[in-house]
Amino acid sequence: MTEPTAKRIAKLIEPLRVTPGSKVKLPHDFDPGYKDDFLSKEDGRELLRTTTASLADHQRRLAAQNTHGMLVCLQGLDASGKDGTIRHVMSGVNPQGVRVSNFKVPSAEELDHDYLWRYTLRLPERGAIGIFNRSHYEEVLVVRVHPENLDRQKLPAEAKGADVWKRRYREINDWERYLSDNGFRVVKLFLNLSREEQRIRFLKRIDVPERNWKFSAADVRERAYWDDYQRAYAEMLSATSTPWAPWYVIPADHKWFARLAVGAVMAHTLLDIGPRYPERGEHTREELLQVKRDLEDEAPPGEPADPFEES
Repeated sequence: MTEPTAKRIAKLIEPLRVTPGSKVKLPHDFDPGYKDDFLSKEDGRELLRTTTASLADHQRRLAAQNTHGMLVCLQGLDASGKDGTIRHVMSGVNPQGVRVSNFKVPSAEELDHDYLWRYTLRLPERGAIGIFNRSHYEEVLVVRVHPENLDRQKLPAEAKGADVWKRRYREINDWERYLSDNGFRVVKLFLNLSREEQRIRFLKRIDVPERNWKFSAADVRERAYWDDYQRAYAEMLSATSTPWAPWYVIPADHKWFARLAVGAVMAHTLLDIGPRYPERGEHTREELLQVKRDLEDEAPPGEPADPFEES
């Protein structure tokens, strides 16, 4: 990626970053319908192609260096486009270096552990990218909007007091700081969808037969809690956007811009990590040259000793 393109990406995502320590109000502070006025849809698609190519290149470097990892947390209400975003943005990367984890209703085994346990099991290893499609932030969103879920977590009475959410914010911040200190960059993306756009997307899932499988009546029932979710998201963004793991609020009403913004944040993060291919030491280099000479000696008559060198 050229330096001008890298600067353009940095400028594109800056308005989307939640300043650590700021107090967020939704949708006042972040418009779900926002898109860069100086960027056309076609220019956006071209820039997305550039960012996906950069992601693929830097993923290879990340795997080869094998010292850093990246965890991407995707949050958003139903129909905000999480699945489609993953499919488009990660289209060029090596599947072996990426693992997508979806977190549904916790199992009986998961409920027998602390609330971060199941997420810890799915963390990426060094050299890899992990994507949480819904993440540990469900524990301060869905669980908060539906407090009966907190009762299912078998917590002792003293752990369910009035300060439970503030305590969880602190615990999550500490956990992400621990990951960051150990070389794992945490990228947090909230796909911010408007209520009206969600209504339209739900109707499309009903009216288009090929999309019927995506429709769930339970998703529509959750719309009754819209205001509760907006408050929960606003408080979460305010309490957990940190210097080591800031939140980016992705405007999700325009799918093309949402995908570009997600790709831009990820590409920007990998550029900041700056993974490099390991350099061979002098001893290793000598070994490679000896192997090269041996292979060249095996060339059949009339064939170039090293076709790559000949070209």
